[in-house]
Amino acid sequence: MNQFSRSIALWLVLGLMFLLLFNIFSRPQTREPEIIFSDFLNQADKNQVSEVTIQGNLIHGITTGGEHFKTYAPTDPDLVNVLRAKGVKIAAKPPESDSWWMVALVQGFPILLLVGVWIFFMRQMQIGGGKAMSFGKSRAKLLTENTHKVTFADVSGIDEAKDELEEIIQFLKDPKRFTRLGGRIPKGVLLVGAPGTGKTLLARAIAGEAAVPFFSISGSDFVEMFVGVGASRVRDLFVQGKKHAPCIIFIDEIDAVGRHRGAGLGGGHDEREQTLNQLLVEMDGFEANEGVILVAATNRPDVLDPALLRPGRFDRRVVVPRPDVKGREGILRVHTRRVPLAENVAIDKLARATPGFAGADLENLVNEAALLAARRNKDKVEMTDFELAKDKVLMGAERRSMVMSLGERRNTAYHEGGHALVAILLPGADPVHKVTIIPRGMALGVTQQLPLDDRYTYSRDYLMTRLTMMFGGRVAEELIFGHMTTGAGDDIEKATELSRKMVCEWGMSKELGPMTFGKREEQVFLGRDISHHKDYSEHTAVEIDREVRRIVDEAYQHARGLLAEHVTLLHAIAERLLEKEVLEGSEVVEMVTAFKEGRELPPSRETAPSGDPGSGPSKEKTRQLAEENAIAGLPPKPVLV
Repeated sequence: MNQFSRSIALWLVLGLMFLLLFNIFSRPQTREPEIIFSDFLNQADKNQVSEVTIQGNLIHGITTGGEHFKTYAPTDPDLVNVLRAKGVKIAAKPPESDSWWMVALVQGFPILLLVGVWIFFMRQMQIGGGKAMSFGKSRAKLLTENTHKVTFADVSGIDEAKDELEEIIQFLKDPKRFTRLGGRIPKGVLLVGAPGTGKTLLARAIAGEAAVPFFSISGSDFVEMFVGVGASRVRDLFVQGKKHAPCIIFIDEIDAVGRHRGAGLGGGHDEREQTLNQLLVEMDGFEANEGVILVAATNRPDVLDPALLRPGRFDRRVVVPRPDVKGREGILRVHTRRVPLAENVAIDKLARATPGFAGADLENLVNEAALLAARRNKDKVEMTDFELAKDKVLMGAERRSMVMSLGERRNTAYHEGGHALVAILLPGADPVHKVTIIPRGMALGVTQQLPLDDRYTYSRDYLMTRLTMMFGGRVAEELIFGHMTTGAGDDIEKATELSRKMVCEWGMSKELGPMTFGKREEQVFLGRDISHHKDYSEHTAVEIDREVRRIVDEAYQHARGLLAEHVTLLHAIAERLLEKEVLEGSEVVEMVTAFKEGRELPPSRETAPSGDPGSGPSKEKTRQLAEENAIAGLPPKPVLV
C-alpha cells in the first residue's frame, strides 16, 4: 500500500469513529426533572402519580397532571404494593448495563482522535511534495527512465545550442576527459531566446540524453504566500541534487525569481528577493555543489539580476535564436515524420515561405495542415493544406459568415488594393504574398508580405518603404472616396511607433543625429511602459515630435504620389478583389507589369477564394459588381492606359 492509500485509509477510520461518537451523543433523550424519593412517596400517598416505570433503582414517572419526573429508590420490597394500593400503573424494565467496549470508546475517543491527528501531521512533515506542513519542500520533479524521452534527434534548427549542451552531457558522462587539463565543469547554463524557439524542448532533450538524474521545476513554484518558503525550497532542491550528484537541475522561466533586486517601490527585501539570495548562495556560495549543474531558461534576460549572470553561477549563456531557412526545413521534417504527406509537398519551399517562424510556429503550422486535411477526409496532407494553414496562422481564420455592407466591402477592397499596389511599386519592399478582403481575425482585410530572405538588420530605406506601404490603405480611401475610416487605425499606430523608434532608438534622424532618447528602466511592480525614463529636455522632446511627424508625413506623401499616379491601376486591383476576394501576389504583379508596358489587363485566374482551383467568378457575381460600380459612380471596367 502506497503512502497516498495509507493516508486515505487513516482519514476514513477517523471519520467513522467521529460518526460513531456523534451518533452516541446525539440520541434523542427526554429531559426529566429529578425529585427526591420522599417527595415521590408523598405524591403517591396524595394520589398525584398516575404511572411509573421501574428500571432497577431508577424510577421514571408521570404525575396526574402529565408532568414527567425521575427518582432513585432504595431497595424496598413493599414499594410495589404501596403503588398498587394507590392505583398507579406500574411497568418494569431491566437495568441498563453499558458494555465495557462502549464505555472505553466513549471515554477514550477524544484521546485517540488527538493521537491520530498528531501522527498524521508528523508523517506529512517527514515526506515531501506539497502536502500539509511541507511548504518548504522542493516541488522539483525527478524524471525517470520510464518518462517519455525526447532526444537531440527531435531537436533541429538550433545546432549551435545543441553542441553546447551536448558538451555538458559528455562532461557528466566522462569528466576526466575535460578535467585532465585543469578545466572544471560549468556550474550553470542559461538558455536565452524568444518564446517558441525550443528552450524547454532542449531541456527535455538533455533529460533524454543524459544518463544522470534530472530535476525539473518552474520558477513560479518557488514563490508562495508564506514568507521564507521560496528560500526553503531552494535549499531543499539543492539538498536533493547533492544526494543524486552528478545531476542536472532545470529551472524554467527563471525570471520569475531571478529579477533584478532593489527594483521595487519600497527598495525591496520581499519574498522573491529572499528566494533569489538563497539561489545565489547555493549556486556559488561558501559550500561547493560539486556535480550539480543548473540549467535555466528565460526569454527576458534583460530583467535578471547581474549577480545571477556572472561567471561562477551561469558560466554559459546559450542563445536559442529563431531558425534560418535551413533550420526551418529541419524543424518541418521533424514535425512531419508522423504525418502522411502527398507527393506535391515540398518542405524546402515551405521553409522558404515561412521566414520569421519559430519552432512552435512551425509545429502549429503542421498541426493545422493535418487537421485541415482530416476535416476534408483526405488520406494525405497536400501542399494546398499547408498554404491554407499558413494563411490561417499568419492572418487568422476566415470569417465568411460576417455580413458587410456594400460600402464597407468596396472601402476594404480599395484599402487593401492601396497597400498591395504601393508595396509592388516600391523598390526593395517585401514581395506581396496574398491580398484578401475576407475578414480574418480582427481585420476586415489583409495584405500579406513575405520577405525573400531572413533579415537580421534593417536599413533606413527599408524602414521608410515599410512606412510608405502602411499608409497605402489610408491614402487609397482618401483618393477614391474622399473620406477617412477607422480601418487604418492599426496601420497608423504601427507607423507612428516605427517612426519614433527610428528617431529615439536607432538614431536615423538627420536633424537629431545618431543619438538615443529615453532610457528603459523597468520596475518590477510598474511594468515596462510606465517606467520609460525621460532623459532629455523639453526642447529635445519638441524636436523629437517634430522629427517623427516629418518622417510620417514624408512616407504619407510618397504613398499619395504613387497612388495618384496609378489610380487607374488601383481601380483595377480593387475591382479584381471584389470579384475574387483573394488575390495571389503574382497576379497583382502581372497587373502592374501590364500597366507599365501598356498591355491589356490580364484575365482573372480561375482560383477560388479559399485557394482551391476550379471556381472563378461567376456571371452573376460579375453582373452584381457592375451594378455596384454604377451605384458608386465608378466605370464598369477600368481601362489601362
